[in-house]
Amino acid sequence: MALRVAVQMDPVETVNIDGDTTFALMEAAQARGATLFEYQPQHLSWREGRIVARARPVTVQRVKGDHAAFGERREIDLAEDVDVVLMRQDPPFDMAYITAAHILEELKGRTLVLNDPEWVRSSPEKLIPLKFPELIPPTLITRDMAAIRDFRAQHKDIIVKPLFGNGGLGIFRLKPDDGNLSALTEMFFAQSREPIIVQAFLPAVAEGDRRVILIDGEAVGVINRRPQPGETRSNMHVGGTAEVAELSETDRRISAAIGPLLKERGLVLVGIDVIGDRLTEINVTSPTGVQELKRFSGVDAAALFWDAVQRRLG
Repeated sequence: MALRVAVQMDPVETVNIDGDTTFALMEAAQARGATLFEYQPQHLSWREGRIVARARPVTVQRVKGDHAAFGERREIDLAEDVDVVLMRQDPPFDMAYITAAHILEELKGRTLVLNDPEWVRSSPEKLIPLKFPELIPPTLITRDMAAIRDFRAQHKDIIVKPLFGNGGLGIFRLKPDDGNLSALTEMFFAQSREPIIVQAFLPAVAEGDRRVILIDGEAVGVINRRPQPGETRSNMHVGGTAEVAELSETDRRISAAIGPLLKERGLVLVGIDVIGDRLTEINVTSPTGVQELKRFSGVDAAALFWDAVQRRLG
């Protein structure tokens, strides 16, 4: 049976069709005969017990400048009119994101929502790794300046970043002789009441930050993201370049350790970040890298994703 799929995403008109994972998922679903609807988070509503969205029917094609064609926007009932909802809007992981997850969670038992919004909400990407302390770098999450200074005194070279940031934004490396720790933390704390995350710097980042793609808890492939010269961050949003890579023994070991939890939580498409032999993030909101993986290795993670969806639908 052809699926009816609603995609909650950022405007499809703005996506990069050569790199966007959501576009690849839509393209793969359409190739299997799926009917696609697209809507943005502001079009989602809970109304008198119904979960509805003002959505547009959409067809996609790999033609730059003409990659999406739309029908008229209309209200659809996400419990009645579709089989699958993809929650794929980009962070920030703020209260608007959490509210959307709460609303979509009400579809449980009626419509398959992926990744599972209950566990997206409860698995922030820099917090879920804390369940695996033996896999991650030395890490501190706090607003306590005394604790931050003690951590720096112990580890010397550190990374400071926002707890709910994304795309490499707001990440700072402080070398042992850098005098900006107080000013930097003051800036973070003035902008938000949230704690920050502080980690020991991993020199292996010079060789790249490995993005491992997992489908339903199984590692299917990896790309290496190498930072620009003089840059600490390897995220492609800030200029990192993707390279061919093969799954290493470390990648497989880490994936095997975390995979059962991801599968149990309905986190079907996940991208983890590995630097050296350490897990740094588990990306569950709208993980990227699917198109790069196919381009470099031939692994079609979008097709594997829809295989997993079909299994979950029985």
